[in-house]
Amino acid sequence: MPKVVLKLGDDISTDIIYPGRFMATVLPTETPQYAFADHAEFNAKLKRGEIPPGSVIVAGKNFGCGSSREQAASCLKGHELVIVAKDFARIFLQNSINLGLRTVACPTIEASEGDELEILSDKVINKTTGREFNIVPLPKVRQAIIDAGGLIPYTRKRLLEERR
Repeated sequence: MPKVVLKLGDDISTDIIYPGRFMATVLPTETPQYAFADHAEFNAKLKRGEIPPGSVIVAGKNFGCGSSREQAASCLKGHELVIVAKDFARIFLQNSINLGLRTVACPTIEASEGDELEILSDKVINKTTGREFNIVPLPKVRQAIIDAGGLIPYTRKRLLEERR
């Protein structure tokens, strides 16, 4: 069962997720090392591999606001984190979809670090507290892109299907 490994508030900017001083690094294989670089303890856990894939970051409103830097989504995808937020900044959300980062909009989410969450297609269940929270589902095509692992794998899959 996925656990909440980090709880954040509202207006978490892309500069918090992926600090601007690392913008010269753009390769998806290299960006994960800088995820939350200024949150030293959490960044160190990520680098040491102490955060298992599928772990959850819970945030408030406007997650990923600020610049349009794709690295903010890329660095999180590199650790296979799941982001559950009350809502997302528009450009961050699109970058996340394009890269296949699992994002879940859950306007009433309440969870603390260490809570176990079950994420279903229509709700998030906080197994620790027993409470349920409805999600705002993505349009089917956007969800299909995430499920495929991002826009490139989705497009590749669609092209192969068309050739058959």
